[in-house]
Amino acid sequence: MAKAIHSMIRVLDEDRSVAFYRTAFGLEIADRLDFSDFTLIYLSNAETGFEVELTVNKDRTEPYDLGDGYGHLAVSVADLDAEHARFEAEGLNPRKLVEFAPDGKLVGRFFFVADPDGYQIEVLERSGRFQ
Repeated sequence: MAKAIHSMIRVLDEDRSVAFYRTAFGLEIADRLDFSDFTLIYLSNAETGFEVELTVNKDRTEPYDLGDGYGHLAVSVADLDAEHARFEAEGLNPRKLVEFAPDGKLVGRFFFVADPDGYQIEVLERSGRFQ
């Protein structure tokens, strides 16, 4: 069976992106591979073996066009309300809390936040299938 190990996103400013993911999700640099044209930064924490790979193309000066195909990354947290309040206090500009219950049955509670490059991240409360 296949095992998901990382998701890669291209970022413009390494320091700004590493700081965001550290502050927002407690991700730290697990590895950093520096090449002549680009750098790969692998971020992780003790909660999971899954990593976020930041790719920094050294000659890039313009923001990336995320297009209309990118969806979002998702993380789960134990206390959604506390995390939302923490994001607000840190100035991370989380969007509103949502209770998704299309047929009257709660599917999940979440909010979204954008990273410095505009990538959307869904923060879900741990419950049901979202562990």
